[in-house]
Amino acid sequence: MANSESPLIVAFGEMLIDFVPDTAGVSLAESTGFLKAPGGAPANVACAITKLGGKSAFIGKVGDDEFGHMLINILKKNGVNAEGVCVDTHARTALAFVTLRKDGEREFMFYRNPSADMLLKDSELNMPLIKQAKIFHYGSISLISEPCRSAHMAAMKAAKDAGIMLSYDPNVRLPLWPSADAAREGIKSIWNQADFIKVSDDEVQFLTQGDAEKEDVVLSLWHDNLKLLVVTDGEKGCRYFTKKFKGKVTGFSVKAVDTTGAGDAFVGSFLVSMAQDMSIFEDETKLKEALSFANACGAICTTQKGAIPALPNQSAALELISKSKSK
Repeated sequence: MANSESPLIVAFGEMLIDFVPDTAGVSLAESTGFLKAPGGAPANVACAITKLGGKSAFIGKVGDDEFGHMLINILKKNGVNAEGVCVDTHARTALAFVTLRKDGEREFMFYRNPSADMLLKDSELNMPLIKQAKIFHYGSISLISEPCRSAHMAAMKAAKDAGIMLSYDPNVRLPLWPSADAAREGIKSIWNQADFIKVSDDEVQFLTQGDAEKEDVVLSLWHDNLKLLVVTDGEKGCRYFTKKFKGKVTGFSVKAVDTTGAGDAFVGSFLVSMAQDMSIFEDETKLKEALSFANACGAICTTQKGAIPALPNQSAALELISKSKSK
């Protein structure tokens, strides 16, 4: 369970239900059954944190329906503080149908018109909870439409003004934006505020329209307020860039079944390390150790279906690391 001594990490954004086909490699039309899996990147991150012994809270909005109440219960069951979760009596909880390809990669079809998470107002924000955080983490889906965008901006400003570390994982979901250009513009509109940004290689390619393997392309995403930029390269591991040093940390090879939530497991794990020791940005040895642990958490998450149920605990991650070392 969450250690009361751990610094609080607050995750802000969407929580929804993913419907995952019970058979991989078939289209949505061909699927005969779906597994109901709680999802939404910021909520996954909040659960990843507590699963690893950290302390987290989630701020967002769900519908006053069975799915919404189920999601709040899942947060609580996972030891996540849900005091910042609002319930909307007029809108439904968001749903996403996820197609799993044979290699575990996925495609999304969303049902949100509008869903409760999009209707969070700045007046509904639990500001005292935000101000208790050591790290405030968010994505970009909450920037797509009003009133949620204004709530996102207000929460971010309150955190920044209180000297709280800002963590950003854009989590590009193109079908939700009006166009690719709108997505690029929206995601970049808050880019220069963050202290820590994690992007996948695909997202680097999308945001820069350049080759994600090239260092100068990645560094075009750097800004002066950044303490750390991390690019995740799937099973290959990740690359890191700080003001003083840069490098890469190798990943772990596992049999991937469903990549949903792998990035969130990675982020949650890294935020736990960061919250416990902020000197990680200055100390390359500590940084590499934390990123290797995060790689292991991401890898384990791909070995079973659904995001939250697949999130690893500390011993599973350590076991994977020691197994790889003994090879």
